[in-house]
This record gives sequence, C-alpha cells and structure tokens, in this order.
Amino acid sequence: MRWPAPILTSLIPAPPLPMRKRRRRAGILARMPGPVDSTAAPATAPRALIGWRLLALFYDFWPVLALWMLVSLCFTLGYTISGHEPHRNIAPLSGLQWLLWSVCWLVAGAYAVPSWRRGGQTLGMRPWRLQVVRADDGGVPAWRSLWLRYAVGTVSLLAAGLGFWWAWFDRGRLTWHDRASGTRIVRRPVRPG
Repeated sequence: MRWPAPILTSLIPAPPLPMRKRRRRAGILARMPGPVDSTAAPATAPRALIGWRLLALFYDFWPVLALWMLVSLCFTLGYTISGHEPHRNIAPLSGLQWLLWSVCWLVAGAYAVPSWRRGGQTLGMRPWRLQVVRADDGGVPAWRSLWLRYAVGTVSLLAAGLGFWWAWFDRGRLTWHDRASGTRIVRRPVRPG
C-alpha cells in the first residue's frame, strides 16, 4: 500500500534549521509583539483599518440585499393586488417608490443596529473580528448613538464613501460616523483554542 505524499511527509520530522536561519528566526520572533490580552481595556484594542471595514461592508451587503428583495416583493405584490397591471413597475420617483426606498433603509438599519447593540458585530464584521464599541470606555453603545451611526454612515456612503476615506486622514483613524456617534470599530484578538 502506498501512502499519499502529504501524509508521508507529515510523519517525517523536518531537519533542523542551520544556525544562521535559527538566529534570524529568533530575532524576528523577538521583535514581534506578544499575544494580545483579550481582557485588556478596549481603549487599547487595535483600531480597525479601512480595508477591514470595507470587506465587512461588502459581506454585509448580501444579507441586506436579501432583505431588500423581500421588501420589494411585498411592495410589488401589494402594487399588483391593488389593481395595477402585473407587468407595470412602480413609477420612478413616485411617492410609492420613495416609500419603498425608505422602508429598505429602515430594514437595513433594523439589521445593523440591533446587531451592533447585541454583540457589537454584524454578520460581515465577524470574520474579521471587528466590533463597534463606545469610544470613551469601550462599552456597549446606546441605541441613540447606534442609529446616529447608521444615519451618518448612510450619508458617508452617499457622498461616494468620503466618510470612510476620511479615516485615512483622521488622527484617530475614525470615520465620520465614528466621530458623530461617539463610537469606534476595534479589531478583537484571536481567541486561543
């Protein structure tokens, strides 16, 4: 019986590194920061970089899109049942269209704000260990500040993402909605085990 190559190579111990490589590796490890204590004060937790935030936003787009589709389905069914032709769309910029967009905005907020309040994370923030906390003490933000964060974040996105790009120039790496709501996003350390 022949063993597959990956299993066979995992059973054979690796030869020791030459002394020069061992010294170099030891020097690199000595310069690396130690493990981050998860019980440390949140004010010392590392800030989330703009790239992590944008990746989380991209992930959060998909569940929000699914919620928007459900809302649109309800509006379309209601529009058709109320006597309009099945092949006619809701007129652009009509009152019903504005109501549809308003409900979609509220549904997206109903997804994000309770997620931030309950665990500090939406689905898109979990893979990158991002968490929304109060800027002053790292506690759980109040409902009012989270809705303010959501509203100013919407304005940030509508301004071509300028509120997000602002974090590159801000001294504390905070976005517009971080500053306006008194919150910030931190990156939590990896939990051991």
